[in-house]
Order: sequence, then C-alpha cells, then structure tokens
Amino acid sequence: MRPNPVKTRLAQGGLVYGTMIFEFATPGLPTILSTAGADYALYCMEHTGFSVDEMKRQFQYCRAAGIIPIVRPPDKSYATAALLLDIGAMGFMFQMVESASEAREIVSWTKYPPQGKRGAMFGGAHDDYAGGDLAEKMKAANDRTLVMMMIETKKGLKNLEEIIAVPGVDGVHLGQFDLSLSLGIPGQFHQPVIQKGIDRLLASCRKHGKFAACMAPTLDTAREWMARGFRMVSYSYDIGLMSERLREGLEVLKADASRLQAPASGGKKARAAATTAGRDKAGGRRKTST
Repeated sequence: MRPNPVKTRLAQGGLVYGTMIFEFATPGLPTILSTAGADYALYCMEHTGFSVDEMKRQFQYCRAAGIIPIVRPPDKSYATAALLLDIGAMGFMFQMVESASEAREIVSWTKYPPQGKRGAMFGGAHDDYAGGDLAEKMKAANDRTLVMMMIETKKGLKNLEEIIAVPGVDGVHLGQFDLSLSLGIPGQFHQPVIQKGIDRLLASCRKHGKFAACMAPTLDTAREWMARGFRMVSYSYDIGLMSERLREGLEVLKADASRLQAPASGGKKARAAATTAGRDKAGGRRKTST
C-alpha cells in the first residue's frame, strides 16, 4: 500500500505544505500542485458540493502525481468517513470537534479493529486494487491515515487540551474564521482571545507531540504562523490563488493601458488640429490664386 510521507514527516517534526481545494477539481490539478512543490491537497467537501465520485477521481489523480489527498468531509459520521477511506482518502480534517469523547469516536471510524471500528473492504481503491496479507494491510492503513481535529468553536477551544491528548489524533487544525464567529468577533483575528487561543493550541501540540495545522490566506500570515510553530501549512485556497493573481495582473494591465491611451489621445487631437490648419492654409492659397 502507498505510504503517507506527509504523516511521516510531521511525526518526525518536519513541515509540510499544500493548499485547500474548494472549486477546481480538474484532472490536472494534483499534477499542477506537485509541479508547484506542494505535498498535499486538502479537499473541502463541507462547503463545496464535491461529490464522492469527484473525490474518488481526485484521489487517483493524486496517487499518480505523488500528492497526498486529505479531505474535510461533508459531515461527521462513520458512514462518510469509512466511504472516503475506502475510495482513497489518506487523511482527514474533521470540523468543529468540541470534546475528547467526540474525538475518540471519530478516531475509531478511521482505524481497523482492534484500534477502531472501520469495516473491511480490500482489493479496492484504498489498497491499489491489489491482493496481499489482510493483517498487514490493516496495520498499514491504520498507520498511514492522518487524523486532524479542527478547533473552531468556543467549546472546542475550551476543551483543546483534552482533544489534543486523545490517542490517534495526529494533530489539530486551527479554524480561525469559524472560531472568530463562535467568539462573537467575526474576522477579528488580531483580538487577544484569538491570539491567546493560538498560543494555547501551539503549546498543547508541543506538550503532546502533535502537529499544529493552519490555512494561511496570505504569505505574511503563513510566515508569522510558521515562526510561531505551525508545521502543516495550507497556503491559501484555489479560488483565492486564482482570483488574486488574476486581479493583480489585470490591475497592472489596465493601469498600463490608461497610460498608453493618454498620449495617443493627445496625438489624435494634435493631428486633427494640424489637419485643420493645413486645410485653412490651402484654402487661403486657392483664394489668392483666383
């Protein structure tokens, strides 16, 4: 079975990089990400309407491109988690986790017995449609599946320490946008309660030997959070990356066009004036000669 170098690198204290995918689930996307230097793709099914069939294709494209596919499921249920694992997901980001008991239940969905309750399906997408020893496959699957809990509510922040301590939770992902909503300060990430929460998250991860993950919308934010200790960094998301780069380019081109049109307009006026003057002179000569 294919290993998960992202999980291995994080377990060794390293850093990994990728981006979040909300819109452009095209066949070439994983190869584009690989060419750009990404380690993983984090697909969001919660806010996008991506189908299971689309995800199955994406997971296969990721396999071919050497990208690790991680997914935020559309809901938190055993049936959804087990299905996504069977079609090739190699990691999860579970949303709005608020207690240790909830985290333990979620972990059990991602592990084969005796560590968990994942149902048996072999010779399919997740194990490369191949045969082999079932006990070895079960162990390999348990070992390679990356399990993250999102801390993005007031209650989740309160119970942060106990969530991180749950065995099988590999790391936690900051959900700054929903967290700010839950705290009643929408989008105000600079507020002390958010910043202190980030400090607690990072300290708890260090204490328990887990990694901290984030989605950084800007390079400045990414640099700051990496300096503070985040080790799994999703740089922006597909819609943002495309629209921002396009906007930047079009703004430059439109500004250039405005500068180019100004002298051209002046030149037309000058040429028109010269033509009129020439006609007047010519008319004067004709009058004199008659």
